[in-house]
Amino acid sequence: MSNIEIIQELYRAFEAEGLDRILELCDPDCVVTQDDALPWGGRYEGLDGVATFGIALGGTVHSVVTADAMFEAGDRVIQCGRSRGTVLANGAEFDMPEVHVWTLRNGKVTAAEFYIDTHTMLDVLGQAS
Repeated sequence: MSNIEIIQELYRAFEAEGLDRILELCDPDCVVTQDDALPWGGRYEGLDGVATFGIALGGTVHSVVTADAMFEAGDRVIQCGRSRGTVLANGAEFDMPEVHVWTLRNGKVTAAEFYIDTHTMLDVLGQAS
């Protein structure tokens, strides 16, 4: 599989809540990062970290990512799209642009960086700063 195909498979696994498949696609030393201000944000390392990130995200929001564009740049796959969903605690809906930067080596994800409009998400979560 190409790097883009691997990331497409990862998004399919995410939609199906297939944590086992997600972990199969990740390197044991994978690092996930997202803005610390978000309830699920921070730096997560290793497969346990990937799972912890997913549990924290899924315990806060139900969301679906729609990729508008995806391209390969060296060992990275950049995905630009939208994140749509609902906050579990208050039922608020959101629809915002996002960018995901995936780094791959030898067919496995070694890093995932997730970027959204943090201030808007905090407003939707009811945690405006």
